[in-house]
Amino acid sequence: MAITGLGPHGERASAPERVLLLPEDMERARASGFRVAIVLHTLESDWAKQQLSGIVGTLGNCGVAVIDVIDCGFSPEVQIEALERLILEAPDAIISLPVANSKVAAAHSRVSAAGIKLVLLDNVPTGLLPGKDYISLVSADNFGLGKIAAEGLSPHLREGAEVGVLGYDADFFATNEREIAFVKWMQVNRPDVSLHVQRFPALSGVATTTRALAEAHSQLAGLFVVWDTPAMTAAQALETMGRKISMATVDLGQEATISLAANEPLVAIAAQQPFRQGESAASITVTALLGRLAPAWVALPGLAVTARNVVECFQTVWRMPAPHEVLRKLSLVGLKRSDRHPPRGS
Repeated sequence: MAITGLGPHGERASAPERVLLLPEDMERARASGFRVAIVLHTLESDWAKQQLSGIVGTLGNCGVAVIDVIDCGFSPEVQIEALERLILEAPDAIISLPVANSKVAAAHSRVSAAGIKLVLLDNVPTGLLPGKDYISLVSADNFGLGKIAAEGLSPHLREGAEVGVLGYDADFFATNEREIAFVKWMQVNRPDVSLHVQRFPALSGVATTTRALAEAHSQLAGLFVVWDTPAMTAAQALETMGRKISMATVDLGQEATISLAANEPLVAIAAQQPFRQGESAASITVTALLGRLAPAWVALPGLAVTARNVVECFQTVWRMPAPHEVLRKLSLVGLKRSDRHPPRGS
């Protein structure tokens, strides 16, 4: 699938294959004894766990030591403090997912100023430039993810339907891109649909924001939420209100996967490939540490997931079998052979 979005500075995307490591690269890295720290927005989400697994595994293949992994809990203050501490410990590189734009910009710029290679995930703080302040940005095609979600939700919307968009009220490139793309696709391809945008300030505010949106629009027939963790909270809030609304979101987390297999309330997911993104971020880090140039923006395409292909997509994204509950909901387990393959003519 082609990359449809542009990078934060208007860059065209480079494919992850541009930074594949050769055996001789890995051997040189092993001989160098590099040290790398990882600073993520959260360690709680399935997305973050997969991304971290891809990073750590690839660095391990290259003999690079991961000396710290920090959970910022979506807090700019925690991230700033962590970066300041890590600068004093002087790792060879830091891989960071900035939790905000302007608030964490100065702290990130001090990383490269200290001579530490900086590789970013998903977001670029305000004013930072590739090649000067950071090596590369690695992300999904977030604009493409928004389009995929809109395309997946559209068949479930009647003519003239009202649709909610639950965005993230933060200056954050990835979620902004998804929201913009979803709205744009609907305006172009479903002009009959009325869109109502509301944003939650933090995960703790998702349920309240969802209830406010649903109460303000009693005819809401569809809902897009910018990633899966708040989407599942929104689904629970709607269930307590007795509202059945078809939903689409981004990221194939375990809970979202189960909901999609049931085709209720989730009917479509635009899935990132966090494990591959982690592998790419680690490869870029090693590439930079070996003194070679890396692309400014490496992006991976999203996957369009519905109940029909959720098992194969889960295996692709997670590199493991789908949860048993997913298999059961799709009648792939729990049936007798005679039930799955009835005799001809019966």
